[in-house]
Amino acid sequence: MARDRAQIQRRGSEMSGRFPAPLHALAFGAHPDDVEIGAGGLLRKWANQGKRTGICDLTKAELSSNGTVERRQQEAAEASRLLGLHVRLNLELPDRGLAPVPEQIQAITRIIRLYRPRVVLMPYWEDRHPDHGMCSVLVREAVFNARIRKYNAGGEETFPPHKVEHVIAYFINGQTDPQFLVDISKEMEAKMAALGAYRSQFEMEPGSVATPLTEGYLERVRAREYIFGQSAGVVYAEGFVSYTPLLLKDFL
Repeated sequence: MARDRAQIQRRGSEMSGRFPAPLHALAFGAHPDDVEIGAGGLLRKWANQGKRTGICDLTKAELSSNGTVERRQQEAAEASRLLGLHVRLNLELPDRGLAPVPEQIQAITRIIRLYRPRVVLMPYWEDRHPDHGMCSVLVREAVFNARIRKYNAGGEETFPPHKVEHVIAYFINGQTDPQFLVDISKEMEAKMAALGAYRSQFEMEPGSVATPLTEGYLERVRAREYIFGQSAGVVYAEGFVSYTPLLLKDFL
């Protein structure tokens, strides 16, 4: 079912039996480019530290005003390379058709059980685009279900339950005061390069139509990260909200 629809790119040496090696972090987004906007710097930082990371896009953004599905997938592959991802998946759920129905929740639950991430990232639940908020709802449901031993996630294979340690929300369009910031000063240009890979979305080309993304959107992302950074005494930072209790053990 959705497992068969998922497009999975992984490095050949990382499979152990029928399971891929666990990920440190798996970030979910409604569309290709969502995660890069809100958490591209953090994913690049973790990659630089040798941690295994991945992105799971719920849809192919087939209703986007500009570009094509095929080109968007090529752009996502280039962005993945620039961020040093170990895996990129697409569940091919319907764009503007995301809903908290069992089939969609099961599809996400299977991915969480398969890749067993320590950290799951999702969009912040308040955003002007309804798909971003719905992605957050679906991911929270799936994270909860993934740890229930008797929950049937559907599909041809049954994967054992998995408890995610941290669920963290990133910002796309809207933002609130973040609970914590991550210094991405060294990763900012890699983040912007990954976003720049999505030329069909952020640049006006022949045949393009004007959208909020083509009207200085990337400059606003850079400005947001600069403001976050200045508030913490660094050049650039990304802001996050923790959905799960955050234990500050590293400096106490």
